[in-house]
Amino acid sequence: MPAGLLGIEILERAEIEAILERAKDFQTIQNQPAKRLDTLRGKLVVNLFFEASTRTRTSFEIAAKRLGADSVSITAAGSSVSKGESLVDTLNTLAAMRPNAIVMRHAASGAPHFLARHLPTPIINAGDGTHEHPTQALLDARTILDQRASLEGLRVAIIGDIAHSRVARSNIYLLSRFGADIVLCGPAPLVPPELARMAPGVSITYDISEAIRGADVVMMLRVQLERQHEAAFPAAEYFSFYGLRLDHLELARPDVLVMHPGPINRGREIASEVADSQRSVILNQVENGVAVRMAVLERILG
Repeated sequence: MPAGLLGIEILERAEIEAILERAKDFQTIQNQPAKRLDTLRGKLVVNLFFEASTRTRTSFEIAAKRLGADSVSITAAGSSVSKGESLVDTLNTLAAMRPNAIVMRHAASGAPHFLARHLPTPIINAGDGTHEHPTQALLDARTILDQRASLEGLRVAIIGDIAHSRVARSNIYLLSRFGADIVLCGPAPLVPPELARMAPGVSITYDISEAIRGADVVMMLRVQLERQHEAAFPAAEYFSFYGLRLDHLELARPDVLVMHPGPINRGREIASEVADSQRSVILNQVENGVAVRMAVLERILG
């Protein structure tokens, strides 16, 4: 693995497998009374988030602490960026404090890659614009593998705002590398045709029933209103055509897994009875986020 983690696209399959396997080891720590290890004792991880985050930022903090590292979190509002300081100057200032890794989320696609070229400190991409969110794809894969023997041959429906979704892109790169069949679905303006050329095994439909039929996994996505420049779909209208309801699950495989990276907008992209159903593994995804990010931090810093 390169210094840091910038995206799934540049990882070899063996590197992905190693992270997923190590994350499986860390899952057992969740149920132990003493959850703190000394693996990264003396290391410092800085979480620098220029966009709002609950799950990703918190799980990176917990992951670092469970490995014995010190963790400091900084938001854009609480940094000198709010005073006009440039991104490069902010990162240079942080690098001068000698952290061992910087976990970064930014609204600009490619921002972590830019900084990785200018800083010696390993950068971990916690989401960059509409580009990638690598640790989300890794925890999604870990969650699926907790329920399935392999990703090979699975039919995975990814439904929603594909155009603005870094989660979708990272999952497409990862799942296609393991031989899954991926069907993308959503309103035509939110599912550009060129996405079908991103990787082998990717197809597009604008009919949610067609997408879900025979699916092993249904991965719902949030409508990212903050990234849309065109008029947004009214919530009720969007839900009528692309919201996941219980009757949709009858079209999927009986043991279908329902996923969502969060935050969930109930009544817009998913019905409450689906999100809270036995087929939902949404909270499993949150829990696995800690184990996967422990595996990533250990691999980069251990």
